[in-house]
This record gives sequence, structure tokens and C-alpha cells, in this order.
Amino acid sequence: MALLAGDLESAGLDSFGIGHVRKAARNLTTAPLFEEAVKRGEGLTAAGGPLVVRTGKHTGRSPNDKFFVREPGSESNIDWGKTNKAFEQGRFEALLARVDQFLREREVFVLDAYAGADPAYRLPIRVLTQRAWHNLFARNLFIPAKPSELSGFRPEFAVVDACDFLAVPERDGTRSETFIIIDFSRRLVLIGGTTYAGEIKKSVFTIMNYLLPLRDVMPMHCSANVGPQGDVAIFFGLSGTGKTTLSADPTRALIGDDEHGWSDRGVFNFEGGCYAKAIHLSAELEPQIFPTTRTFGTVLENVVIDPVSRELDLDDASLTENTRAAYPLTSIANVAPGGVGGHPRNIVMLTADAFGVMPPIARMTSGQAMYHFLSGYTAKVAGTEKGVTEPQTTFSHCFGAPFMVHHPTVYAHMLGDRIAKHEVRCWLVNTGWSGGPVGVGKRMRLPYTRAMVQAALSGQLDHATFVPHPVFKVGVPTHVPGVPDEVLDARSTWSDGSAYDAKARELAVKFAENFARFADTAAPDVLAAAPLVD
Repeated sequence: MALLAGDLESAGLDSFGIGHVRKAARNLTTAPLFEEAVKRGEGLTAAGGPLVVRTGKHTGRSPNDKFFVREPGSESNIDWGKTNKAFEQGRFEALLARVDQFLREREVFVLDAYAGADPAYRLPIRVLTQRAWHNLFARNLFIPAKPSELSGFRPEFAVVDACDFLAVPERDGTRSETFIIIDFSRRLVLIGGTTYAGEIKKSVFTIMNYLLPLRDVMPMHCSANVGPQGDVAIFFGLSGTGKTTLSADPTRALIGDDEHGWSDRGVFNFEGGCYAKAIHLSAELEPQIFPTTRTFGTVLENVVIDPVSRELDLDDASLTENTRAAYPLTSIANVAPGGVGGHPRNIVMLTADAFGVMPPIARMTSGQAMYHFLSGYTAKVAGTEKGVTEPQTTFSHCFGAPFMVHHPTVYAHMLGDRIAKHEVRCWLVNTGWSGGPVGVGKRMRLPYTRAMVQAALSGQLDHATFVPHPVFKVGVPTHVPGVPDEVLDARSTWSDGSAYDAKARELAVKFAENFARFADTAAPDVLAAAPLVD
């Protein structure tokens, strides 16, 4: 489809504040979007068929440049603070007008899609992008409207990605030339100054995190799969902790790898695709995910490619550790029909422990699960956010603080109610370091982690012997099939037991300092789950 200059035309976003553009290519399918991206020099075709693109200086999200417009309809619901920063409504309207004028001279791509696989809770969205590959990314990640739905499609939210528009902080009120601003009154996300496509995906997740609790649906930063007997498992965790890898299990059908809702009907995926980390992917360790890097239509971000042979080097992190593969769920062999499942039987909370003291797997009581959900302990992985070049210890409530709009206790109460109602088994799994902290110990072996998770989900650990951890109190199994017993005892993997004890106490203090903000609101069983600091 040739995109030629012509009369200005509507982008279909007049009600959202975006009027006419030079040309709008609407709802192009994968092949023409791919062709446009290559023709425009936005990327290269790799061996096997994926599109390889570079995102420039932004190889991860820019959380410090994300804002919410302060307006009467949402003001009282937003948990304002360092994460959810306010933006003046008047300044937003002025910025929107400038972006609107900027887009009048551009050819854009428009996608009509849904967020939410359950028709009862799905959100119709319209995504406008400057780049063809951004629109292909959105098509892979969201749920495109069917051709029969397009004529009557009415978006309830819009995402406008004017990636080449650079803000002027002194004029526009932004922190930098980059901005990601959500206005719940206009039902609009405005993105500029960055070509990192993850901002599109995570903005829609943030919207769902705001809207769904108002309908008594719990939004979750988790992956989910379902076993042959219909038993659903969900995996909470921040980027890089293993949500995508561990949920892509050939023996269990994948519901989704990152974002879900939990309603009175069960679990449903927000997306129609996956956004997997591609660094060091291998056919041996990730047999479900690896083939997507050789599949037509997959978008590979910042993966190194030989310009002549077009062969990929998935181990090359010279551009960033945060290399990514964005592909539709149809690229995975074993997928749950419709992106939905029943109520979870198991909840797994993943942490990448940079201290190397957390047990590799442990069973939790409901109070302990609530404590660790509100704590959200992990390590930020290199490259996931701008400026993060090595693992950093962090606490991110609900295992997704950058995307949670309401107060964290809103989500925690919803989780606690559902754990109790459906008698869910809860597990804590450390995919981080063993035998010492970062720089001394080694990352937990993936085959061991897979074996531990499989044993938990299959019921093999239902009658196992558990020993309370002396600091973190969670129940550590003494034996897991396929895993050396000594691996299960984190302390025994250290060469110096006293050094382990000191580091565990150090981490316990960090937990206590972080949880102090919930001390006046948490239930007694949740407070009792705190690690021992003496």
C-alpha cells in the first residue's frame, strides 16, 4: 500500500484531541506493515523472517518521564507520589495542541484493537503511531479488531505515539524531551520523544490497572498458564525475573506472559502477544520462545544482526541487555484458547534476589503471600529501565509499582480476598543468585527452577517436608525431585555460613524499612510474616 501525500484526512481521533493528518494507513495487517517498515528503512529483515529494529538512545522505559493529568474525575483515585506524578491540565492541553499540529504534516498508522481477552472486560483502543514497526508491535501485542468489527469500532481510549516530537521542558512542563502522559478525562495517552515501543504496551497496562479495580477486577503484572486438568497458575514478577520463560511450558497451555485480570469468572489475558527478553535465548533452555526469533512478523528490538548474512546474535548485549522479541500468541505452539482460564490453583511470586539469600523455592501462608506481594522484592535487571546498567536491589509493590495507579493496598486486598475464596496455594521462587550476592554467587540454574516450579504446580510438594526459614519464615522443602537437596538450602550454597547470616539479616532490615509504610494498615497475619531482623 503506497502512502503518498494528499489532502489532509481524519485519523479517527477527533474526540481525543487529534484532528487531521497528512495520511492515515488504517488497520494494516502484518505483511503490509512489515513491508512499510522495511521500505522506510525502519528495520532489517533477519534470517528466518523477523523484523529487527533499533530504538535509539531509549532502550528501555523512561519512568521518570511518565505523568498523569490531574483532573477531577480521577484525582481522588490516583496514589500520587514519586511514581504517579501529576501534570497540569492546562499544560497538557497546550502540549496536545502542539502534537496535533505536528501530526498534520505526517503520515501515520492507525490500529483498532482491544486490551482484554474477556469480552465482558475488554477495552477498545485506537493506537496511532508514526512508525510502521510501532504499529506492527502494537498489532502483535494487543488483540486486533476483527475485520467484521472495524466498521462499528468505537475506541474508549486512544494511544498517540508521536515519537519524533520532542518536548521543550521550559515550555511544555515536562522533565525532558521525552513524555508519556495519561489523561483519564480525555481517555488519552500521549507519547513523544522516545522510540522504545514498550511505552505503548505499558501505557495500556497502566490504564487497565486504573479502570479494572473500579469494576472489582484485579489487574496483575503476571504471566499465566493452565495445566491439562484445567489448573491455572499465575506468576508474579518484574521484568527479567522469569515470568515469560517459566510460563512458556510445553506441558501447560500459555494464557499470557505479562498482564492479566482476575474477575469473578477467572483469569484473562490483557494482550494478544508476548514481549520476551531475547538476550541469551537458546533453543535448549527456551524451546517455546526461541523459534519466535526465526518467525515472520516478530519484531526484534536492539538484537544484533549481521548486515550481510542477516544472522542474529542473541548473546550480543552491545546495544543493551534489554533486547526484546514482540510476537503474537499464535507464534507459540501451546496456547490457551481465547486467552482465558479459570481461577488459579497456584500463585508463584518470582524474585531475582541480588543478595543471594532467599530460598530457591518456598511455600507461603496467605499472610506471607500478602506481605511479599506488598513488598515486591527483586532486583532491577540491566537495561529494563533507562540508566540501569547492573542489577539493583529494589522493592516494587504488587510486583509492578511503575504501573499501579491506585494505592497498593487496593490491589493487595483484592488478592487476599481471592486467595481465601479460592484456597490458592502460594509459592515464593528465587530466580536470582545462589552461593553469594551479585559478583560472588551465580544465577540460579534454569533447569532447577523449572523442576521446582513443576513440582509445586503438579502437586508433588503437597506432602513434602517443609522447614521454616530462620529469617524469612517461609516454608522451604527439604527435597524436590530433580534438584540437589543442598541447592534448596540457600545457606549451604555459601562457602561462609556466617557471611550468609549477616547478609540475610541485612536484607531483612531492608524489608522492614520498606514495609514501614504499611504498618498501620496491614492485617496482623501479614505483619507477622515480616522477616526476623534480630
